[in-house]
Amino acid sequence: MSAFELQATDGAARTGVLSTAHGDVRTPAFMPVGTKATVKGVDPEELRSLGAEIVLCNTYHLHFRPGPDLIAELGGLHSFMAWDGPILTDSGGFQVFSLRHTIVKRDEEGVTFRSVYDGDLARFTPELAAHAQAQLGSDIAMCLDVVPPPGVSRQELEQAVGLTARWAKRQKEAERAPGQLLFGIAQGGTDPELRRRSVEEIVALDFDGYALGGLAIGEPRDVMFDTTAWAADLLPRDRARYFMGIGDPAGILEVIERGIDMFDCVLPTRNARTGSALTWEGQLNLRNARFARDPRPLDENCACPTCTRFSRAYVRHLLSQREILGPRLLSLHNLRFVLDLVAGARAAIERGELQSYKEEALARLQRSPEEATWVT
Repeated sequence: MSAFELQATDGAARTGVLSTAHGDVRTPAFMPVGTKATVKGVDPEELRSLGAEIVLCNTYHLHFRPGPDLIAELGGLHSFMAWDGPILTDSGGFQVFSLRHTIVKRDEEGVTFRSVYDGDLARFTPELAAHAQAQLGSDIAMCLDVVPPPGVSRQELEQAVGLTARWAKRQKEAERAPGQLLFGIAQGGTDPELRRRSVEEIVALDFDGYALGGLAIGEPRDVMFDTTAWAADLLPRDRARYFMGIGDPAGILEVIERGIDMFDCVLPTRNARTGSALTWEGQLNLRNARFARDPRPLDENCACPTCTRFSRAYVRHLLSQREILGPRLLSLHNLRFVLDLVAGARAAIERGELQSYKEEALARLQRSPEEATWVT
């Protein structure tokens, strides 16, 4: 029986419910990123109140600090970080391959690399990724994959596709935590033949859900969205579809329209830490002097704790004085903005009105008084 229940469609766009050991997730769903078992600067209770239903944690970083053994000893990741909702853990594969300068060797069995923490040699295999995520006790575990950078030769891309499938098969056979779902990842870049082959090979292994990996890593946006559209259509209708690593408002709406159910990105909190607010006026740099006497909230129509209590002038003051509350308030707002955007898209799909919702949202975002920089 599938853990995902499809509830409504509007063109290729979908709404549904993903059932996990720690509760249901309504899709489309944005997953705030809690890399080191925390969404930076945000309390788990605040996450709930903002509308988050699931968070993502990073196996690579938790493997090194503090270690899955310690987390298991303390009751697992949910207990450790005091979040009782669903958690998805990535495999660590993206971090290994995005930090290519640390790789010493990649072979059929796994990848050897130097830890970014102390430079010591470390080894990741599908079995280690499975064991670490079982110890963490996440609700959704991701398969270890090979993430080639854009622009590699077709031969390298083909090797990545083959190795990703073989590693996925091994991880599928490894032991999991009770009730833990396992998602496979399709690679292949934007190459139609290799992406189709990867989807076919991963789907044949019958996972609980499927991710499109190796996108949003530098390829042209129009090509990325085109690839997403036809690749998502190849995935089973009764399984959740996950686009790994997109969080700008326009990009979110584009992948939802193309049939994606889940996505994650550090953009809301990373932008907050640099003093930027995501608003219906576009992205506002609160360090700008023009906000020094601005009594308005970050966004007139936002009901987040920041907008209901504080002015732009106050947030700018906090940032200029390097007060930690400044990035925290921006993080709360940015997360609420993205979560509200996705909730609006979910409701629009149920009404059969996603196209008009998307067009209106993009038109509002383009009314920015200063150039918006929606960067993932």
